[in-house]
Amino acid sequence: MSNRFPEHDLDARAGRLETTGYAALHVLLFAPVVATFVLVVVSAALVAVWVGVALLMLFFPLMRALVQAHRWMAGRILGAPTTAPYLPLPGGLLGNLRTQAADPMTWRDLFWMLWAMTFGFAVSLLALLLFLCVVTLPIWWYGVGPLMRARACVDRALLTVGRTEHLEQRVEALTRSRAVVVDHSAAELRRIERDLHDGPQARLAAVSLSLGLADDLFETDPEAARRLLNDARGTSSTALGELRDVVRGIHPPVLADRGLAGAVSALAIDMALPVELALDVPDRLPAPVESAVYFTVAECLANTAKHAGADQSWVSLSHADGVLRGEVGDDGRGGADPRRGSGLPGIAARLAAFDGTLTVSSPPGGPTVVSWEVPCASSSPKTTPS
Repeated sequence: MSNRFPEHDLDARAGRLETTGYAALHVLLFAPVVATFVLVVVSAALVAVWVGVALLMLFFPLMRALVQAHRWMAGRILGAPTTAPYLPLPGGLLGNLRTQAADPMTWRDLFWMLWAMTFGFAVSLLALLLFLCVVTLPIWWYGVGPLMRARACVDRALLTVGRTEHLEQRVEALTRSRAVVVDHSAAELRRIERDLHDGPQARLAAVSLSLGLADDLFETDPEAARRLLNDARGTSSTALGELRDVVRGIHPPVLADRGLAGAVSALAIDMALPVELALDVPDRLPAPVESAVYFTVAECLANTAKHAGADQSWVSLSHADGVLRGEVGDDGRGGADPRRGSGLPGIAARLAAFDGTLTVSSPPGGPTVVSWEVPCASSSPKTTPS
């Protein structure tokens, strides 16, 4: 269920009439709030006989939608957006239910409902009556703003996490992110070591051996020595190509030379199927971010070529407000699942180092769309002191 509401200008507080309109909505939503509270509590009591599980699957999303409406109205009244700090849902009916039941914000929502059904309702009703009773219009003119802002402050305090909880969640998220990044870096180092050992190192050892044999045969059998030198030259060229491949896996030279747009264009040219490009990014971005996004695009296109069976693919990149947004999609068979590998967990881990987020939409039959957002500012929240 989406937690988004129509976008408004949240940089300024709502005016008197708008604030009174929200008070009227509070009054109109009083009955749904009471009914939802009772249904959720009764359903929770019936969990012991299993019927409550099915009821909670229905009423938890309804409660969140209702609470989110009040959270949004509080943001409009105060002139600042209020976010819904719910835990991410893992997917699946039972998985979502367990997460919602264990989420501290679910219980804060229930506590907020008690406030909304009592003192909160009284405040909104008073603000509405001050407007409807003509003789109290002067009181409404000067009092509706402070009155409703007081209610909105309580709503925001109950429906969002406090500073201490926010810092605790931030520390937990950073701990998980650091562990993932450390594991990913260790895996990358092992891959590089394996590639060097199995490829260039073995070939350079063969070159050294060939040169030694050629030196021994130079006086007695010049032709054999010349053949060994030719073999050594070919082997050294192969080793050089493999070294370039290893370096390209760390930081592609095309990325350093041509920037992200040029590097992605080069990836598209090498694809066997048509790739439509929509690239609107600055010439240069922070090098670590460019590298992470480049490998994200490369992995997604590689998955498309190997697994999708697609006829067409597309890549879009855009940069606005310090955030780099990207998308790779194809018209293939779909069914991509990050939990089954295919490189997507590694992409998510690489982007997580920059506070980036990755989402995958791949229903059976397609299309598959992998999208992400990565902050590009050097003062990313991950490195800004709390």
